[in-house]
Amino acid sequence: MSSIEPIIRSRQTEKEVNGISTQVVCTEFSNYIFIVLTQYGKMGTLISVTPDSRSNDISTPTFSTKVLLGKDEPLTHVCAKNLATFVSQEAGNRPVLLGLALKDSSIDAIKQMKEIIKSCQVW
Repeated sequence: MSSIEPIIRSRQTEKEVNGISTQVVCTEFSNYIFIVLTQYGKMGTLISVTPDSRSNDISTPTFSTKVLLGKDEPLTHVCAKNLATFVSQEAGNRPVLLGLALKDSSIDAIKQMKEIIKSCQVW
């Protein structure tokens, strides 16, 4: 029996961030990267992070964030950009769909979560 590459690749992990159990699931679709980052065991707020094609400087693209479901708060947009920008860039500027349910959104926690996302890389 030959091993066939799955159509949709997905990886998940669970680590502690500042004493809080944090789960990450990364899934690669043909047109999107889908990441769920939760400290509540739920999907939480759903945010679309897309590279902005109107950027004049190609070397440093800008990103737009849009809350699709959940609380539309400034901190949500900041967290989403910090967590998903590098994913989009490493995946050839593909858009990222991010589900966030965080108890701790401190700068230190966000840095640790970025490392967890990197360890779950599917793109």
